[in-house]
Amino acid sequence: MATIAAACGVRQQELAAFLRSRRERITPEQVGLPTMGRRRTPGLRREEVAQLAGVGVTWYTWLEQGRDINVSEQVLDAVARTLRLDPHERAHLFRLAGAPPPPLEAESKAVPDEVRVMLTQLEPYPAAVYNARTDILAFNRAHDWLFDVSSVPFADRNSVLQCFTNPQWQARLPEWPDSAPRAVAQLRAALADHYGDPTWRSFITRLRNSSPAFEALWGQHDVQPMHGHPKRVQHPEVGLLTFTATHLWLGRASETRLTTFIPADDTTAAHLRARATVDNDVMAVCER
Repeated sequence: MATIAAACGVRQQELAAFLRSRRERITPEQVGLPTMGRRRTPGLRREEVAQLAGVGVTWYTWLEQGRDINVSEQVLDAVARTLRLDPHERAHLFRLAGAPPPPLEAESKAVPDEVRVMLTQLEPYPAAVYNARTDILAFNRAHDWLFDVSSVPFADRNSVLQCFTNPQWQARLPEWPDSAPRAVAQLRAALADHYGDPTWRSFITRLRNSSPAFEALWGQHDVQPMHGHPKRVQHPEVGLLTFTATHLWLGRASETRLTTFIPADDTTAAHLRARATVDNDVMAVCER
């Protein structure tokens, strides 16, 4: 019984820290609230979250303090919407609150519609939207053809996780042994802004436990910034493709980026055009 009680206490502390970190990252302007005078608390105040979610201030305060209270799924859903949680964060909130986690959606609603339009317009070039943790939030058909992302369960759509734990993914990256240290160094650099985030902590723990190669590189404590770089992909249908990966960050302070794979030679460009032609022909047949 003591062990169960201790586990519950840790979970409530994690819930409190998680809610506080999510609340503090949202500015009043993002939710349409006026900013009057100097604010002692970064992000939203507890009473503002309660008001926007339609719950009592005392109840939300108790929830964020990690008190042992009953929480309905409807209320958790309202809090998740107010705090703009992505599907991973929303599921994490439900688990910490002791509620059945909601099913993850096919794609993240955190990606604005206009960015999805950009992904479509970038065809035939492969393009995808990533966050700082390298979760794949959205992608176009060319990117799916390149990496077969749609066959990966939504909760596992993370490029670093796939590179270290998925042999099929690794087989498409002939230079992965050489680029793995850079990927780990970039992930560690991104972690610096998220040390208090339990979702990051659980993600890093998962990688360290599931991949000895990642664990060895993680122990080196190297850091690197994110930047564009050449990329080669061994596609099972057409062979070796070469690209230059370019990143466009979606906002001045955003950690979410749109990455586009630009063909680096005529052969790669021709394969992409051919793939796009086949896709268009299939769509035309289906629409008849």
